[in-house]
Amino acid sequence: MKQFDIPIIYRSPLITAIKNKRKVVDKMKKDFTPTLLDFGSVQIYLARHFGFCYGVENAIEIAFKTIEENPNKRTFLLSEMIHNPQVNADLQKRGVQFLQDTYGNPLIPFDTLTKDDIVIIPAFGITLVMEEKLNALGIATEKYNTTCPFVEKVWNRSEQIAQKNYTVIVHGKPTHEETRATFSHAAKHTPTVVINDMAEAILLSKFITGEKDAPEFYELFKGKYSDGFSTEKDLQRIGVVNQTTMLASDTQAISDFLKNSMQQKYGLDKNTIEERFADTKDTLCYATNDNQTAVTGLLEIEADFALVVGGYNSSNTSHLVELCEEKLPTYFINSAEKIISSTQIKHFNFHTSTEEYTTNFIPIKTPVKILITSGASCPDALVEGVIEKLATYFTIKNSIEDLAKTFQ
Repeated sequence: MKQFDIPIIYRSPLITAIKNKRKVVDKMKKDFTPTLLDFGSVQIYLARHFGFCYGVENAIEIAFKTIEENPNKRTFLLSEMIHNPQVNADLQKRGVQFLQDTYGNPLIPFDTLTKDDIVIIPAFGITLVMEEKLNALGIATEKYNTTCPFVEKVWNRSEQIAQKNYTVIVHGKPTHEETRATFSHAAKHTPTVVINDMAEAILLSKFITGEKDAPEFYELFKGKYSDGFSTEKDLQRIGVVNQTTMLASDTQAISDFLKNSMQQKYGLDKNTIEERFADTKDTLCYATNDNQTAVTGLLEIEADFALVVGGYNSSNTSHLVELCEEKLPTYFINSAEKIISSTQIKHFNFHTSTEEYTTNFIPIKTPVKILITSGASCPDALVEGVIEKLATYFTIKNSIEDLAKTFQ
């Protein structure tokens, strides 16, 4: 796989050594057991896969290279390039300005842009309407496009099944930048509707089977379907694609459920189901799958609590939190600074979108066992910072430097 030129500030000597060692001994990525960092009185288990994915490293390389090569030009980002506050702050320090917030609300008037300005397209992609708007201003969007290749893969698959007259069902968060972009690209070719979860999949199935009448659809799915969508005509042949950062298991469950609905509606079996339902399993992102599967392996360890590091508006990170919460106390933090002391931590509750304080989060016992993972947009340096902070609260037998050497 391609090696990217990423700023050294995002790297971690410890984690780089660990990841390189695991790659050597597990080339086929079959082993999802965590890596143990044994400090003695505290034992930290790192997920087999975590941190920057291919798409994120690709985006960072393009963005920083663009800044370096164009020192005298105004440089903008359409919106947050990735959902990590440190990376976005670093770009802003280098003069990059955001045109929109993550929900598409304008921060800088587009009529102030000129053809000489640079606009970097984020890893989530861009809607066709926005692309046309920028191109009309004379701004070349392709040259500075950091769209993740795996997001583009979803777009391409949507176009392929559209050519076979399938309607596209997008499993994703309707307001997320990636979902908005995927919806836009799919809707260009075929009727498209966005569903957020299994509850909405069940609701949609009632329009497939005819249990609910068309007028209800337009109210219940308001703002989530393409122009001219017809429940009578456009739900006869469907295929499911996803926002790449959703829980892969959720997308698969939704796909299986809707597939079953089509089988029941039209009396099909496994040999004839393709007449009504497209196979789109190949659109699931490898990094999302690996990180989520690695958390499953991580949770095999009997531990005291878990820490998940990443941006609070990161979809893939919140799903890692969701998985951990099912098993043990879990704290979602975006930096080591959130660990205030050995007795207090400030963490994010993604269910309520608020930060909370928890006291006495480290139990009084020996050894304390902690699970750690991070989102696909989280620099490894942040994870190492969390490990360093935790180590200060214990009498340790091994330093981080000593442990790093054991993986070299």
